[in-house]
Amino acid sequence: MTQNMKPILDVAIEAAHAGGAILLENYGKLHASQISLKGAGDWVTDCDHASEQKIIEIIRTHFPDHSIHAEESGSDSIQSDSEWFIDPLDGTANFVQGIPFFSVSLALVQDEKIQVGVVYDPLHNELFHAVHGQGAWLNQNPIHVSEKNDLSKAMLTTGFPWRSKSYLDEYVKSFKAIFMPVAGARRMGSAALDLSYTACGRFDGFWEMQLKPWDIGAGILILQEAGGVVSDFKGGADYFKTGNLIAANPSIHAQLTELIRDTLSGVK
Repeated sequence: MTQNMKPILDVAIEAAHAGGAILLENYGKLHASQISLKGAGDWVTDCDHASEQKIIEIIRTHFPDHSIHAEESGSDSIQSDSEWFIDPLDGTANFVQGIPFFSVSLALVQDEKIQVGVVYDPLHNELFHAVHGQGAWLNQNPIHVSEKNDLSKAMLTTGFPWRSKSYLDEYVKSFKAIFMPVAGARRMGSAALDLSYTACGRFDGFWEMQLKPWDIGAGILILQEAGGVVSDFKGGADYFKTGNLIAANPSIHAQLTELIRDTLSGVK
């Protein structure tokens, strides 16, 4: 690990654990008064805010000059080449419903490159993390994407464009084109964990539309450091801008990209 990234990774892990502890303490104990809607199907809870506040507090203590982009509180006014992208509870709908699939996600971007990524699943005590150029890990074990190269044997994961339902027709086209040749597909409800599960070979590929940088920043680095490939729907690197993402092992990624290009020629 490069010397200057070790303190940053340590702080990211500390913050993820602290945010995750708040989620774990409150899981299954929410009252209706603690849950609200930011938009159609877009839940937020007191736990989202409490987790985010704790994560930001820890980062601020160590790196007061870094800028922060967080899902609930937005972006601060600090101008810095070091930027944190924070999702304090990725999978809020699952959390609200008592479905055991949610995570905390933190990514540090320096000079527009993702340098550190941490995704923490507090229920299963699984910490996925990566540093640019240093590989990816699940707890203390190195991870790698699957070696499958046949779509007919591939298990994929996806997500619905619930933030932008106007994209539903395009998404359904992509789902039909991809679902027909593959072994199976799942919709789990946390993009950060979808990417992390793909990084360790539990899934062979992932695609979704209209995601936010805090949804995917950490998972992208973890998957890339595990040997995977990430792109937008055109095969380029504009996924932060478009929110459209394909992530998989190299062989499956190439096949998914071809299918999506052929099906959604007008979508970036």
